[in-house]
Amino acid sequence: MRGSILLGTAALVLAAMVSGCGTAPKAPPRPGGYYLDDGPGTNPPANIDAIPDAVPRAEPINRGTARPYVVMGKSYTPMTALAPYKARGIATWYGRRYHGKPTSSGEPYDMYAMTAAHTTLPIPSYARVTNLKNGKSVVVRVNDRGPFVDGRIIDLSYTAAHRIGVLAGGNAMVEVQTILPDGAGSMIATAPPAEPPPPVVAAAPPAAPASADAGGVYLQLGAFGSRENAENFLARMKIQIEWLASALHVFSRDGLYRVHAGPYPREAEARRDADRIGQSLGVRPFVFTR
Repeated sequence: MRGSILLGTAALVLAAMVSGCGTAPKAPPRPGGYYLDDGPGTNPPANIDAIPDAVPRAEPINRGTARPYVVMGKSYTPMTALAPYKARGIATWYGRRYHGKPTSSGEPYDMYAMTAAHTTLPIPSYARVTNLKNGKSVVVRVNDRGPFVDGRIIDLSYTAAHRIGVLAGGNAMVEVQTILPDGAGSMIATAPPAEPPPPVVAAAPPAAPASADAGGVYLQLGAFGSRENAENFLARMKIQIEWLASALHVFSRDGLYRVHAGPYPREAEARRDADRIGQSLGVRPFVFTR
């Protein structure tokens, strides 16, 4: 998800998130329709098929997006330098619902640009995404985090998904391979050396407004090393789980920025919302007491 738009989508969240998310993850569209109110924009470019692939070029890696982070209880350690990468998994996409919202890189998401969200590839970096069913491929610029659902490997922009035939079914099995710009093989990331993944504190998304510092029962959706990434992820979550938006907030402690929801008056109510979030995003948050 965008990683921060926090952080991904006809795919899912949160998601992203970084920005953003992300890519946060999102369920695929129902047959004959789009997930929630996502889908194509009202005034798309005249010829989407003519939009060119992203052109790989050497760029410094975004320092903030290279830090380890935790989403829905799972730790992610981003690559801190450009390097060969090749993997297969499910690709999803996100459209107008996130258009203009911040990605994990801080750039606004442009659904008509050739971009994508990935959980660990450097931001920015470039990759060729190939639909294994029809052989179509496209080169995208990774500038967001997400999707955060097992088996889903990349969240594509609306245009990139259109180009390789992912829109119709909402997802497709693809191969993702990094493309290193000339002279970038030994490029050093501007990010500091990767720290060990931050400790996972019981967490998950919550449900009722209250003071962010108050004790009680909460849900935690993610934990980040930078406030910017946490805020981007928070923005994405407010889009993906609108019914809980007023209860979401960033809680800072011990050098980590956590996205929490709550507090809840009773644990049973928190678990109810955790189940609802799990059904919506595909990943169930944890319930904990603060």
